[in-house]
Amino acid sequence: MIKSELVQRIAEANPHLYQRDVENIVNAILDEVVAALARGDRVELRGFGAFSVKARPARTGRNPRTGAHVDVDGKAVPYFKTGKEMRERLNDGVDLE
Repeated sequence: MIKSELVQRIAEANPHLYQRDVENIVNAILDEVVAALARGDRVELRGFGAFSVKARPARTGRNPRTGAHVDVDGKAVPYFKTGKEMRERLNDGVDLE
């Protein structure tokens, strides 16, 4: 699902809201999650999951085409861990065998 589909589904489920208002709400929520992660904060949505930032240290990589060693800078990467309720709903009755 992409953001426009999410906005569309929320607007359909809430006919009393204009689609442009739903889009503004979704954008505000996502912008605040990004801003919180940029500050180094953790964002937890109960039943859904938690977003956090993990640091990857600098390392020496390898160019797969030439085999030459390349220095890769350290970076911060987003990390998502699902909540218990989401995991239970996803795995309810799932037979992976």
